[in-house]
Amino acid sequence: MLRVLSLTFLVAAAALAVLAWDVSERLRAPLPIESPQIVQFESGSSLSSLLRKLEGRGILAPARTTLYLRVYARLHGSATQLHAGEYALEPGITALGLLDLLASGDVLEYSFTIIEGWTVRELLAALRAQEAIRWTLGDPAPTADTLMATLDLGDAHAEGQFLPETYRYARGASDVSLLHRAHRAMRRTLDQVWAQRVDGLPLKSAYDALILASIVEKETGQPSERGQIAGVFTRRLQKNMRLQTDPTVIYGIGEAFDGDIRFRDLRRDTPYNTYTRGGLPPTPICLPGRAALEAAVNPAEGSALYFVSRGDGSHVFSDTLEAHNAAVRRYQLRR
Repeated sequence: MLRVLSLTFLVAAAALAVLAWDVSERLRAPLPIESPQIVQFESGSSLSSLLRKLEGRGILAPARTTLYLRVYARLHGSATQLHAGEYALEPGITALGLLDLLASGDVLEYSFTIIEGWTVRELLAALRAQEAIRWTLGDPAPTADTLMATLDLGDAHAEGQFLPETYRYARGASDVSLLHRAHRAMRRTLDQVWAQRVDGLPLKSAYDALILASIVEKETGQPSERGQIAGVFTRRLQKNMRLQTDPTVIYGIGEAFDGDIRFRDLRRDTPYNTYTRGGLPPTPICLPGRAALEAAVNPAEGSALYFVSRGDGSHVFSDTLEAHNAAVRRYQLRR
């Protein structure tokens, strides 16, 4: 009987050793993938359902690897510490490495860039086109007049309220969450820039600076000229001269603008027509970036009151109307 018990014990010990070796080998062996694979671990789903999905795709093979990993996760408490999201599995990752990746929350990230000079309408169109972002704002999309209320951010006009920069997000992030981030970034940046403004500006508030910065953004073809353009507009405001800038007229025309501004457009009075009305327009006309904001509150010194495009993105700056008209004849009427 002792010999039988001893033999049984040895056989059981050997079997356990073989099982332990097999478990270790299976969990530490590279998964059978030759190129990066994207795995979606959806919120509310279980580890078992994910493992079955991976098994069906041939990422976990043979089937006992799935069993070993499920048991290992439960014994070590990992099954309840996993983060939902989209993960990138690289060649060479092991089953244990997969479990560690899911527990780390190192989800695959995407990026969305808000471009300087976009309008809110262009921002929403680009946001809606992002396949990885969850669109919740409805159809049709909100307008600049209604967007802030839709986002529970008050009833202000939405133009200029979102900072152009690159935002990273995980698949399934909502349009609302990204817009809230961009709005917070703009408020934070505008507060910082306004606190650093120079003395003597013809601006009553940070919102005035935001409006002016949006005009500077639209008029700037070369980044090096932002300060000069801001300086021209600042001096015109100080002298109670009308800004007479085409981008504000175009914004006032709205979606009816066909890409060609005409003389009759300059004479059509809208709240945004700075040829027919003095001072700043009532709201920003686009989303200005930080550089335009900084130029608006720290304009370049000088005496120029006019500028005209050369047609290559640069401008000719003039102190007098006579010199400006000559530049217009040279660079605009000749073309």
